[in-house]
Amino acid sequence: MITLPELPYAKDALAPVISANTLEFHYGKHHKAYVDNLGKLLAGTDLADADLESVIKKVAGDPSRAGIFNNAAQVWNHSFYWKCLKAGGGGKPTGAAAAKIVAAWGSYEKFAEELKNAGVTQFGSGWAWLVVDGGQLKITKTANADTPIAHGVTPLLTLDVWEHAYYLDYQNRRPDYLSAVIANLINWDFVNANLG
Repeated sequence: MITLPELPYAKDALAPVISANTLEFHYGKHHKAYVDNLGKLLAGTDLADADLESVIKKVAGDPSRAGIFNNAAQVWNHSFYWKCLKAGGGGKPTGAAAAKIVAAWGSYEKFAEELKNAGVTQFGSGWAWLVVDGGQLKITKTANADTPIAHGVTPLLTLDVWEHAYYLDYQNRRPDYLSAVIANLINWDFVNANLG
C-alpha cells in the first residue's frame, strides 16, 4: 500500500521562501489527494501490491491507465521534491555535484540560470529537473505529472512549477519563486546522494 511519506522537516522550516501555509496546502492537501486517489485506483488491480516506481513504469504510455500514471507519478514527484529542499540550502553546490555542474555548464551561475529558465518556460503545470541521462548531467522539464523515471532517466533534483507550489506565496511570480528556491533551499546533500 502506498502511503503519504512524512515531510523531512517541519511545515514552517522552509519559511520565508516557502511558507507553512503553502506546505499545509501543497503537502497536506495536494500530495495527500494524489496518494488517496492512487490507493482507490489501485485497489483490486494487479498493481495493488506493487511499489510506486514499479507502478509508474508498468503504466507509463498506456492511455487506459493514465489516471493511475498521473496520480502515481505525482506521488513520486512530490515525495522526491520535498527531499530536494532544506532550510539553509541553496547556493553553490558542494561535493561531487559541484564539479559535475561546472563541467557541464561552465559555472554554477550558468547552471542556476538554465535551471530557472526550464521552470519559467514550462508552459502550464510541470517540473524542472536536473537529471543524469546517458551518463551526462542535463536540465530538462516535464509537463503535468510526467517524470524522468518513466523514461529511464535518473533524477537528481526537481523544482515543482505547478501553481499550487508557489501561488499562495508568490501569486503569478513563478520566476521569483524559482530564484528564491535555487538560492536558498536546494538540498545539495540529497543531490550528491542521488549521484551515487
